[in-house]
Amino acid sequence: MRELTLKHDDGSRDWVRLSASDLSSDDQPRHWLVMVRNVTSEIELRERNALLTSVADRTNRAVIVTDRDLTILYTNAAFANLFGYTPEQSIGRRAEELLIGPCTDPATVDRLRQCADDDRGIEEDVLVYDKDGHELWTTAYVKAHRTRRGKVKYLFGLLTDIRETKQLRSLQQLIMSSLASDLSITTIADQLCRRVEELAPDVVCSVLHVDSDGLIHPLGGPSLPPAYSASLDGVAIGPDVGSCGTAAYLCEPVLSQDIDNDPRWQPYKAGPLGAGLRACWSSPIKGKDGRVIGTFAFYFRECRGPSPWHEQIVAACIQLGALAIERQEVRSTISQVAYHDMLTGLPNRARIPSLIAEAIKACPAGGHVAVAFLDADNFKDVNDTLGHAAGDEFLVGFANRLRAQIRNGDMLGRLGGDEFVIVLQNRDPLEASLAAARITAALAMPLTIGKRQVPMSASMGLSLYPDNAKDIETLIKQADAAMYKAKRGGRATYRFFSADIDKLAEERLMHSTALREAIASEALTLHYQPQIRTRDGAIHGVEALARWHDPVLGEVSPSKFIPLAEECGLIEQIGVWSIKLACQQMASWRRARLDIPCISVNLSPINFQNVNLAAMVAQILAANDLPAKMLMLEITEGVILNERATVIATMNELRNMGVGLSLDDFGTGYSSLSRLAQLPIDELKIDRSFMRDFENDNGTRAIVTAVVRVGQSLDVAVVAEGVETEPQRRLLAELGCDAMQGFLFARPMAASAFSRWLLDYSAHRASLMLRQVGRALAQAGSTEAERKPRPSAVAAG
Repeated sequence: MRELTLKHDDGSRDWVRLSASDLSSDDQPRHWLVMVRNVTSEIELRERNALLTSVADRTNRAVIVTDRDLTILYTNAAFANLFGYTPEQSIGRRAEELLIGPCTDPATVDRLRQCADDDRGIEEDVLVYDKDGHELWTTAYVKAHRTRRGKVKYLFGLLTDIRETKQLRSLQQLIMSSLASDLSITTIADQLCRRVEELAPDVVCSVLHVDSDGLIHPLGGPSLPPAYSASLDGVAIGPDVGSCGTAAYLCEPVLSQDIDNDPRWQPYKAGPLGAGLRACWSSPIKGKDGRVIGTFAFYFRECRGPSPWHEQIVAACIQLGALAIERQEVRSTISQVAYHDMLTGLPNRARIPSLIAEAIKACPAGGHVAVAFLDADNFKDVNDTLGHAAGDEFLVGFANRLRAQIRNGDMLGRLGGDEFVIVLQNRDPLEASLAAARITAALAMPLTIGKRQVPMSASMGLSLYPDNAKDIETLIKQADAAMYKAKRGGRATYRFFSADIDKLAEERLMHSTALREAIASEALTLHYQPQIRTRDGAIHGVEALARWHDPVLGEVSPSKFIPLAEECGLIEQIGVWSIKLACQQMASWRRARLDIPCISVNLSPINFQNVNLAAMVAQILAANDLPAKMLMLEITEGVILNERATVIATMNELRNMGVGLSLDDFGTGYSSLSRLAQLPIDELKIDRSFMRDFENDNGTRAIVTAVVRVGQSLDVAVVAEGVETEPQRRLLAELGCDAMQGFLFARPMAASAFSRWLLDYSAHRASLMLRQVGRALAQAGSTEAERKPRPSAVAAG
């Protein structure tokens, strides 16, 4: 049989097929039967089909043709490349048998089968499987081919691999959109996991964050048991911490195909096994600096490993996860700087109002929120004497003490300096009082800084919502006012806000403003109180004491304005002013030929941090033509704590000049005998508080005796303050105290009054001395007369 081309007279051509049959027998001539059939249409159809097949084999889309029963009639080369089935392996088999797998959506398949009802064809994204059982996401377009009578004869399918072009790109779009929408990292991670589980229905997905301390924090895992996810929070990564902790530790993917028997999973396996999860594959998420910042994990319900499609998903998600986590870390850093105190890590002034607002919002009907305002009582002493590094250490220790005392739901913040705020959630007045007492007691224990035990305490004020106020600003203001009342009440205690505290707060503001004006206009004055030598009653010296009389406020006690000056940062200015005025007055008394050995001026430890203090004192002395020995600078006992080179150098420089240094209020603060022996001190002053019980209390008398003995052993003078009675004077004299100062001798007085007092005192003292001399001479004359022999009666006669 042959196929030939016949050419007609008109130039047209037809294909014919010739077939010949031999009809002859052996004994007859040969006869042939030749049949000619026009096969032009068949040849054209065959060539057209060959062309279509050639074209179909060159496309990258898989083509499949089936009959109406879905039996495969044709597949192209792309189908073989995509699914792994050659035409010989495909043709004659049903499409469902080759393509549908365990996670193929039945509803999607049913919709595709309905293509016979839609002449336009149907297009759906569907998850199918290749010859090796691997997942393939495709877009399937299915259209029915009908006969002239409208019956379905063939089904034509066009399948496009959309794993990278559509599905993975959808993950990128999801994350980018979420980041642009400023969603939280947990929301983004949750969305990512849900989308991944749609693309790979046979896995359960999780995203973990690994912080800078190497601790795990769940971000996303909506299909995992909540209790299991919660149990991972705060777990440290390590070489045997499941798949995720190990992957983060080793910085490489970790596959556990059998969680139940994997030794790395033993402490953690109950959660996943209880949820029917048998295997886990975890990959580290790395930041730009190479640090592991998270993990991305697939859990499987069978003991297995990942497929190529899983690997493609994870490769994309690791990059997306790194982008989201790094963005969150940057935001956290910015938030930490903006809303947290860098020293203690606590919420700062900008964040505290919102914390109070959150507490109020969560407060149940009829409940209370207590706002506590705390101020460290002795922070300035520590900071000024031990230095800023020790001050920082003190504040950190202070914050840690407070952290340990608050319960879940309470909030702690630092306003700045040594001021802290505690928000006590759902506390009535009694409960708030108990909490304040507990905090006060916890702060009573000394804090160790270096080798020193530093006292710690706080003054605390409390304001209650809604009893005292309903707005946040007022609550803080009221708690602040109550705190100052606690300070005035003796410190190391707490006070609740009351109506009268508002008046005290207004008074404090008015006083601080007036004090600044008084210093600027030099409206302060000095009063002078004499110090009397014990052994002979002579003038030991005079102490210059600051006084303030305001035209509006009247006489303001030093017990009010000196602490206020310390709080407002004015105490150093007052110290410098006191030295200048005292030296001017001393020079005036010298010109008047008043015999005053020296004048004492009180300074703050802050003054000694000024490297120019000694030079400034030298200038003041020179300007007033005063010998350095005539100036005594009194410093508080807190200076003993100071290890700063500037302070010690300044003290030594003053001492080398000849200026005396007196340690004021000895025995009430940070007494350290070993440190005291190393300081250039000329004088110790016994605080007036010891004089109250000196006559009747054996313990107080023992302390005073010890101070006198310390002074004697160090060869420094001891001056007792607050002496008001003759028994006190007599007892101090018996102990050998060098000098006394107090109302028994004279109250502090203005310079002119002191001049008159000194003249009177000197005259009185001279009169006493003359009488004593007269009595002594009279007694001596009487004794001499008794020694002369009297004439005998006989001789007289």
